Amino acid sequence: MPHEATLIATVAAGLGLAMVLGFAAVKLRMPPLVGYLAAGILIGPHTRGFVGDVALAGQLADIGVMLLMFGVGLHFSFEELAAVRRIAVPGACIQIVITASIGTGVALWWGWSTGSAVVFGIALSVSSTVVLLRALESRRLLTSFDGHLAISWLVVQDLAMVVVLVLLPPLAGGASARGLAAALAITLGEMLAFVAFMFIVGRRLFPRVLWVVAKTGSRELFTLCVIAAAVGVAYGSAQLFGVSFALGAFFAGMMMRESSLSHRAAEDSLPLQDAFAVLFFVSVGMLFDPAVLMREPLGVLVVCAIIMIANPLIAIAIVLAFRYPLNTALTVGAGLTQIGEFSFILAGLGVSHGLLTSEAHNLILAGALISIAANPLAFSAIEPLIRRWKLVRAPDPLAELPMSIDASVLTGHVVIVGYGRVGRRIADALREQGITCVVVEQSRELVERLRQQGVPAVSGDASDPAVLIQGHVARARMLVIATPDTVHVRKMAEVAHMVNPRIEIVLRTHSDDEAALLRQENIGEVFMGEHELAVGMTRHVLARLQLRDVP
Repeated sequence: MPHEATLIATVAAGLGLAMVLGFAAVKLRMPPLVGYLAAGILIGPHTRGFVGDVALAGQLADIGVMLLMFGVGLHFSFEELAAVRRIAVPGACIQIVITASIGTGVALWWGWSTGSAVVFGIALSVSSTVVLLRALESRRLLTSFDGHLAISWLVVQDLAMVVVLVLLPPLAGGASARGLAAALAITLGEMLAFVAFMFIVGRRLFPRVLWVVAKTGSRELFTLCVIAAAVGVAYGSAQLFGVSFALGAFFAGMMMRESSLSHRAAEDSLPLQDAFAVLFFVSVGMLFDPAVLMREPLGVLVVCAIIMIANPLIAIAIVLAFRYPLNTALTVGAGLTQIGEFSFILAGLGVSHGLLTSEAHNLILAGALISIAANPLAFSAIEPLIRRWKLVRAPDPLAELPMSIDASVLTGHVVIVGYGRVGRRIADALREQGITCVVVEQSRELVERLRQQGVPAVSGDASDPAVLIQGHVARARMLVIATPDTVHVRKMAEVAHMVNPRIEIVLRTHSDDEAALLRQENIGEVFMGEHELAVGMTRHVLARLQLRDVP
């Protein structure tokens, strides 16, 4: 069984070396993914010793991408995706065009052909969703507004790359304009058909299937259902509709999020997500030829500059141009300081069609590996930049309360940070009781919509003192932090207590450890999702049994 032995040897060597080198990287105060990449280089075909199967490792990495994107979809609703569409769609498209133009111009200056230059430029303009997810998860930003915007940005990039990958073969073959238009029309039609199918059929089917399987009481069958849905839908969507594995899995997760069992599905699939994510980074390292650093040092330097400097600066400028806060712009910019899976696919397709040389392919891979390894440093630089740099901008008209609302009536009101599902329900309940509330949200589109409805709302990051002050927190009776982003909770509480020592603070968290720590710090009244759900259900049961209420 040579094929099975190759698979087992590749997985065993990859995971074993990744564990050892990842542990060493952590001890050296570096991100563990640096060790994973190094493990891939050591078992790759460009170094001596054991050589793993690159093709098998790549397929395992694809499974990792599917599971990771499925997990993101389980935490990402369509409403959250739609809330940032006005910046994510035009922003990502503009960023791709500008970055690709820079890369194309550099390649033309090097004397490459036009086709090679265009493929090279596009490959440098799209980032890795897997790398972004790991970075956001490690900093607990995955459920924050900044995290949602960054993920949506990359979803738009993925959609754009689906179109590019379809158009590249006819372009390489010298197809006519009519042939290109037909290929584009077919691709867009397949994408629209996929989205329609997922919303019409998948949104109803997946939650029901999950619930039927859960009623069997078999934990392994439930986990199998989740994994089968993630991988099966991802593969089926690629075969039937021509979209990528990542997009198919992402939409499958979003549809399954409609089920009340979505949190359990996310937890059960997490171990497999982590294991296959490691194999993804190992497979990236296996593709890298270290000799290119000696053969083309200047080329590697230029490629890294485009990926790690030009690309994030373009994204930051676009986000700021849409008048979003600096921390939002820096988070999106940090997420784009690397390239990944779509760049590999595009570069490989370019080589197979004779548009890219093997050396150009190696330059792209070198830029990918270096940028992925350095990506955590970009996220680490966000807080120091926010603290030290003062960005001078014109006053934001959305940072003020509507002129139709008298600020004097805001004494004793409630400030609500975050207007998602939790924040919206709290605000609706307060308004029904005649209690005035001010919403603080980072989504400008949502703030505009609230103001049209006559709801006082402030646009910005609540950890910024100026934003809370504009929400009149100094005269508020209570601050409700309804956002799941617990990273900046302490900053919000510190500002609120500084300007209003008597204010009461209520906040939410999904972690037992985080809840215990926040209670120990006496920041405010902490509500933990699963605990409050258990208390509410227990009270209902005891009330139905005519027993005493839960204390």
